[in-house]
Amino acid sequence: MIRTVDVPALVAEARAGTSRAVGRLISLVDDQHPALPEAMAALAPHTGGAHVVGLTGAPGVGKSTTTNALVRALREQDQRVAVLAVDPSSPFSGGALLGDRIRMNESASDPGVYIRSLASRGHLGGLSVATPQAIRVLDAAGFDTILVETVGVGQSEVEIAGAADTTLVLLAPGMGDGIQAAKAGILEIGDVFVVNKADREGADSTVRDLRHMIQLGEGLTPGGWRRPVVKAAALDGTGVDEVVDAIARHLDWLATSGVLRQRRTARARDEITALVIARLRARMGDLGSGGTLQTLAAQVVDGASDPYAAAEELLTTLGV
Repeated sequence: MIRTVDVPALVAEARAGTSRAVGRLISLVDDQHPALPEAMAALAPHTGGAHVVGLTGAPGVGKSTTTNALVRALREQDQRVAVLAVDPSSPFSGGALLGDRIRMNESASDPGVYIRSLASRGHLGGLSVATPQAIRVLDAAGFDTILVETVGVGQSEVEIAGAADTTLVLLAPGMGDGIQAAKAGILEIGDVFVVNKADREGADSTVRDLRHMIQLGEGLTPGGWRRPVVKAAALDGTGVDEVVDAIARHLDWLATSGVLRQRRTARARDEITALVIARLRARMGDLGSGGTLQTLAAQVVDGASDPYAAAEELLTTLGV
């Protein structure tokens, strides 16, 4: 039985800074609750104030440690900070396997910080399907910066560039990341590059190689932003202030260049498209159970139709 939700009260509590209300709203998102459209409509007028920062990189580069260090640095600037940590899913429950609240105990106890783990649930690209709406909830709840930490699956992890205003790509010396960054899908998405664990041997070489590759691919980033490479050792805080400064400079550039609105418009477009596709898939599922899709598939197999003609017929049936 689906519980009824007092959406106006819940939104008012979230706007007032009640963490429990924020958590319940994100649970509506994660569960795709029937009250979700009403909640999104109520939250919409209050969005647009948060800076969404994505952190991505291969497993082992220190994303969670860097996220925790950034939270501390931003809190020193008196910012309210939210963290969405997208973790691998349990194959049994579908829930998040590695709760980042455990790895960020110090930050989790701060009333100015909200940390939530989202399960990827098999979704590729490093994010969860719930991530865009969860970001919207945190934005409307008045957080100044929202840090989105991706699963950590390497080169397929490019969706974060579409979900964030600023994307940090983390690398570490001695892990082959400098070579990986040259490949399609990683070099293009970074706005700020962070060579973490910079106290290790080979850090300077990684920075040098990365800067060279960025220079070669400079035309990939229109608008004149020069993507910085920052050395850091997030475990002891070295270089974290420089990372925060690079993030702030990128936000200033986004705002003055007009790229911020372009990115957010593209994000909204992708979000709308995803919702439309989800509804079409649901309706296709209904047709499949009713036999229409199955009949069309059989016709294609028998040569009585072809996939394009079958698709057109299905779209006509769906009223599209």
